[in-house]
Order: sequence, then C-alpha cells, then structure tokens
Amino acid sequence: MNNCSNMCQQTRRLNRQFLREHQLELKVTTIGSLEPMPERVLQFGEGNFLRAFVEWHFHEMNRKGLFKGSVVVVQPLETGMVHHLNEQEGCYTLLRRGLQNGEPVEETDVITIISRGLNPYTQYDEYLRCAMNPDLRYIVSNTTEAGIEYHAVPFPEGRCPKTFPAKLAIFLYERFKYFNGDPSKGFIVLPCELIKKNGYTLRQCILHHAIDWNLETKFIEWVKEHNVFCDTLVDRIVPGYPKDEITVIEAKLGYHDSLLVASELFHLWVIQADRTIARELPFTEAGLNVVWTEDLTPHRSLKVRILNGTHTMFSIPSFLAGVDTVLESLRDPLIGKVITKGLYEEILPTLDMPDIVKKEYAATVLERFKNPYIKHLLQSINMNSVSKFRVRVLPSLTTYYEQRKVVPPILSLSLAALIVYYKSTRESTRASVGLRNGIPYVINDDNHVLEFFAQRRELYENNLKRLCEEVLSNITFWDRDLTTIDGLTSKVHAYVEMIERLGIRVALQQVVP
Repeated sequence: MNNCSNMCQQTRRLNRQFLREHQLELKVTTIGSLEPMPERVLQFGEGNFLRAFVEWHFHEMNRKGLFKGSVVVVQPLETGMVHHLNEQEGCYTLLRRGLQNGEPVEETDVITIISRGLNPYTQYDEYLRCAMNPDLRYIVSNTTEAGIEYHAVPFPEGRCPKTFPAKLAIFLYERFKYFNGDPSKGFIVLPCELIKKNGYTLRQCILHHAIDWNLETKFIEWVKEHNVFCDTLVDRIVPGYPKDEITVIEAKLGYHDSLLVASELFHLWVIQADRTIARELPFTEAGLNVVWTEDLTPHRSLKVRILNGTHTMFSIPSFLAGVDTVLESLRDPLIGKVITKGLYEEILPTLDMPDIVKKEYAATVLERFKNPYIKHLLQSINMNSVSKFRVRVLPSLTTYYEQRKVVPPILSLSLAALIVYYKSTRESTRASVGLRNGIPYVINDDNHVLEFFAQRRELYENNLKRLCEEVLSNITFWDRDLTTIDGLTSKVHAYVEMIERLGIRVALQQVVP
C-alpha cells in the first residue's frame, strides 16, 4: 500500500469524528446515536458474539427511543482487545447477511453504543469506580462455557482477580458498600454463556465467593434479594471478522474498520424472567426476536443440542478432513451425509419433544448452515472443544446409549476425532499446535486441558488404548467417568486407531455406509 493509500485509510478510520463528518454519505442501513448517553450496561467480554448480538439489541432499542443508554465493556482476560475498541471510540460495523424467502439480504449497522472499554488488570480502580455509577443497571457477559465456574481465590486487595465470577463478586460488593445496601441499586444480570442455568450458576458462584471472603450477611442478603440473575439462551451465528472479504467490504463502505464483525440475519434471545423485567427491557417492543418465558428448558434443549451440538459434532472431523468452513462441510458429499445422519438419527431421537418441533428446527438449522454469506471457520467452533463437547454433544451421546444400550457411531467418532485433534506437537503459553496434513494449526483451550494432552503426548505414539481410557475417565472434562458407558471406550479407541492409520475420511465412510 502506498503512502497516499495509508493516509486515506487513516483519515477514513471509523470513529465518532469520522461519523459526524461523513454519516450522511455512508451507504449503511443504520447508524447509532453519536450523542453521549448514560452508562447503563456493564458487559464482561469484548468478542465478536457480544458485539454482533447483545450490543445490536441495545442499539436497536436506542434507535427506537426505548432505552437511551450505553455499554461499558470489561475485558475478561489479561490479553484482549478493548484498546482497539477505545481506538475507534467504541464504534464498529455489524454486517448481517443471509437469505430471506430465498432472496439475498444484507444489512449494515454502525454500532455506537459502547462508551468505552476497560482493562481491569491495568485499570482496576476505574473498573471498581463503575460500581458507583447510579445509572448502571444491567450486566451481560459471554466468557465461554468454562467462564462461569467457581474457583477459590483470595479476597482481592487492589488487584483484579482472574476469574469472571470473582470479578463480578468484588464489583457487587463495592456497589453494596458505596450505596449502603440500597435495594434499588441491584442489577439485572443476563449471562450469555452457553451453559445450563447460566444465571443461577453465576449467582451461586457469587454467593460462594461472599462466604469464602467472609463478607457481611447483609451483602449476601442484598445479592439474593435485590439482584436478578436471569437464565438466558442466545442464538445467532457469528463468524466474526471477514478477513478474506475485508478489502471489498471496506471499499464499499468507504472507511476502515478493524472491528467489523459479520453475522447471520437470524437472532433469538430467550430470557427466563418475570414480566417486570420484560417491561423494563422493551426488546420485543423494538421488534426484536426476544422470548420472555418462565421456563427456557425446551428452548435450550433445541438450540444447544441441535444447532450447537451439530456444530461441535462435525467441526473437528471436518477440519481434520481438510475442510475449513461450515458451508464447505455441508457441500462436501461425505461430510454432508455424516452431518445429516448424525443430526437426524443420533441427536433428534434423544430429545423429548414432538417430532414436528424437532424436525422443523433441524431443517431451519441446516438452512442457516448453508448461508452463502457466512464464512464460519471450523477453527472458531473448535476453540474450547472439550467444554463444548461436554455441554453440547455429550447429553445426546449418553441419552442415545440409555435409550438403545449401544453407543452412537457418529457421536463416538466425533469424540475420537477430538482426541486426535488435541494431539499437539508443541505448546506456547496459551495454545498448543497440532498438524493437519503437515500444516500447523493452533489448539485453543484452557491451560488445564492443553496440559493434560501435552503430558500424554507419548501415548499417542505408544498406547492409544490407554490414552482413550485416560481421556474418557477424566471427570474434570466430562463431569463423569465415560469409561462406565459399556462399549464407548472400545468404539472410541477403534476410531482413533482408524483415524491415525487410515485417515479421517476412511473413518467417516464407516459411519455412512
């Protein structure tokens, strides 16, 4: 890029000043307000999903005059990207694309609802000062399935705790102290992590920390009585930054945006809460597909087991077979058969609900997977695969066995492929590296997962049976000893042997004769 192009890109970088100067000429669908608004939402997480889902919901309410607030983003990890948010003054582009009635639709939103981003590891005092803001009312989060887990940590003394529940616990305590336990200063908490009873589980973690830290009984009562932790379910496919298309997209937009995020058009947010919360957050009045319910269990089962479970079922086997995206997986003749067979014959039968409901949702999911505008990388799905498999696929596998007293072949093969995928050649601080057809790929997961597989690297070469036994019996991974499922260990071991000796495609051919 020549000096002139560099200069043009810098002067046309997306930020609030650029929007003030050029908003009338931009070819976008919506542009958020550029006026300062009170910070009403505290968000833990700065990743693609939250920006394409949660921020967009509040953006839509703001546009229609139903909310009038902004979002403060808290970086959950020591290394993150809030500095990029701050560089663009909280502005970014959401590109929503898909098919409606068979016709291509593209919507472009410039989201301006983020007021600022905070790194609590370097701005801990500023983070705690947010607790003193009387306008703050809502807390949202997405810290992966492993984010809402209790880990004992000492009471924070001027230093940010690493875990999300501990961060939130000390934040709530600061607010409780500052406002002297004022009942009106509690929060409505909307966690978006894809775990069962995410709100309830987060609340229990907070209370556990309060007891561990020997905090006042009145604080515990305040958390219980004046803070609402909603169980939620979120649904939108968000492939993230479209790097392969970015030059064409930015030329069309007329500006540079390093935070641009792509998503599908479809969205669903199911929130378990009473009507008073629904009135306070008028999502539905803004025309958004938000379902308020007294029991989200059936909604969750459909979404997690069918959409997310199918993703996780095929993402690693397909990746090992040399495929890179969801769409390519559906179009691959062999993998496409595996996906359809696994979904309809091994996942759907395990769900206790009417066939018509299951099959209609499954058909919708497959259509969404085929969205030609979304380049959903399998490696994005493969991040944190152990916890994802436990939450999304394992319930289908175990229920199938309980129903039929045999292990499901495709879900067992998926588990075997996961073991092969985690075969690392070396480790860095936060990732391990595997090889696919001689080309390195990064394995991203929690340190304890990566360390487990790294310590057993020799078993990949010398004793695959024992490796499978150790993986399946790891209660930390699966919340149970999977070797107690009759036939599972031998089936997984046989598939691992086949993948290692003959390749993943040969193994896939065995399950779709």
